[in-house]
Amino acid sequence: MTPDLTPDIRPLMAGFPTGVAVVTSLAPDGTPWGMTCTSLCSVALDPPTLLVCLRRGSPTLDAVLASGALAVNLLHSRARATAELFASGAADRFERVVWRADARDCCGPHLVESAHTIADCRVTDVHTVGDHAVVMGGAVAVAQLCAQQPLLYGMRRYGDWAESAEESHLYYDFIS
Repeated sequence: MTPDLTPDIRPLMAGFPTGVAVVTSLAPDGTPWGMTCTSLCSVALDPPTLLVCLRRGSPTLDAVLASGALAVNLLHSRARATAELFASGAADRFERVVWRADARDCCGPHLVESAHTIADCRVTDVHTVGDHAVVMGGAVAVAQLCAQQPLLYGMRRYGDWAESAEESHLYYDFIS
């Protein structure tokens, strides 16, 4: 019997803190879907393109693929409950948060009380990698809702951007 030589990268990624987003989409029948996602990055500024990785077989990915659109809701530091709700898979998650999908360029539900910034994207490419789909989304609109600090996730826990006024002053002096 050959031992499994596939490394477990979870400890590596736990040590890589990142922002928290909820990716949302509307199925063709109008049903809202969404899931918490920390696998998100900017791919290009021109054209503005984001990349999200979504678990294959998830209803959210199915809605994204069927509609060809998604919204990336970047959560603020007071939205931990929303991150946990959308990670839980609870069937009533959209009944437990405030959301809208009526903006002109809306590509998925906007979590208006939980997000600090939202990007609406049209799917431009999809690649299957293992148990996930890498979805490229061309941004068609970006809206900053509030000036809240971002919600962060790392070391298997949520946190926020905790810096003192003195540290902030030193940083800005360093980069100016």
